[in-house]
Amino acid sequence: MTSVFIDGAVGTTGLEIRERLAGRDDISIALLAEGRRKDPAARREALNDADFVILCLPDDAAREAVALIDNPRTRVIDASSAHRVAAGWTYGFPELPGQAELVATAMRVANPGCYPTGFLALVAPLVAAKLLPADLPLSVNATSGYSGGGKAMIAEFEAGGTTTAFRAYALGLAHKHIAEMTQHAGLVHAPIFAPAVANAYRGMVVEVPLHLHALPGRPSLAAIEDVLRAAFDGSTLVSVAAGDIGAIDIEENAGTDRLTLRVCGNDAVGHARLVATLDNLGKGAGGAAVQNLNIMAGVDPVAGLVF
Repeated sequence: MTSVFIDGAVGTTGLEIRERLAGRDDISIALLAEGRRKDPAARREALNDADFVILCLPDDAAREAVALIDNPRTRVIDASSAHRVAAGWTYGFPELPGQAELVATAMRVANPGCYPTGFLALVAPLVAAKLLPADLPLSVNATSGYSGGGKAMIAEFEAGGTTTAFRAYALGLAHKHIAEMTQHAGLVHAPIFAPAVANAYRGMVVEVPLHLHALPGRPSLAAIEDVLRAAFDGSTLVSVAAGDIGAIDIEENAGTDRLTLRVCGNDAVGHARLVATLDNLGKGAGGAAVQNLNIMAGVDPVAGLVF
């Protein structure tokens, strides 16, 4: 039986991972009691005893945890943003070309961020297919449910600390997800990233607008959709849906580990809106970590996932 230690198991992402692993007879989950969670000796022992460690910690604590592992056997999945562009770490987005094979044999896997998951699914295949030039200036507008902000934000929204319906943030354009988006999409320039939080517990909409007439060859909406369909053909979790719909809800994929992509727009005026919907706690966090664990352990990649 595969042993898994979840460091940070009582946080939002840790609880989502535990829920997906519950009841599996191929996984043994190791947890530290409340009084031992911050004991360095207890953590070191748990980190080194496990076959797999999933880190659900702030960035600095995640780096500290990795440093405590002193054996060549324990494999790590880091759900923080500490190692997503770090040397020696495999990026854990298995639907991107070649990544599933890398994840399967990796010792250190960095779980993608929730916003970058939607952005990269929309953009990386188009850059690889040269429909989008790597040096094209891009922007990405995205809104998440408030559970993405962790316990403090959840408490703020649910205890009546705010009545806002929509809050834009990271207005200084230096969000930590930008480096991840740039590197793994193969972009020359960092995109303008405009994130926001909505008064909904979970769910996410990520949107990339495009001027089609400014692109080489002036591709049609159908051409863009064809590339995305080919990129994710056969995927259980990632799908391309029809873009000719009236509206898209932030909670479309809430409570699941699905990621849905759409190419919306108007060919006549040469404008497109590439839209991804996902659950910030599912494919954007806990679901992605379990998917990576499954691949690394050599079992069904979607075991325990909701789709």
